[in-house]
Amino acid sequence: MPMNASAIEKLIKDALPDASVTIRDLAGDGDHYAAEVVSESFRGKSRVEQHQMVYEALKGNMGGALHALALQTNAPD
Repeated sequence: MPMNASAIEKLIKDALPDASVTIRDLAGDGDHYAAEVVSESFRGKSRVEQHQMVYEALKGNMGGALHALALQTNAPD
C-alpha cells in the first residue's frame, strides 16, 4: 500500500522537528515523490549524511510502501 505525502512529512518532522518539508507526488500514483527538507540538523553534514538522516526518519518504508523519493536537503540559509 502506497504512502501518502502527509505520512511522509509526518515521519520526517517527527525525526527532525525543526525541518521545513515540502513533498510533491511526481507521478500521481502515491509511489514516486520528491521531497525538499531544510533543517538546522543538516548543518556541517555531507549530502550523503543528510539523506541518511531522512531515510532513517522514514523507518524502513523506502523500497516498500515508498517506492521512490527524490531528495533535496539543505541547512537553512
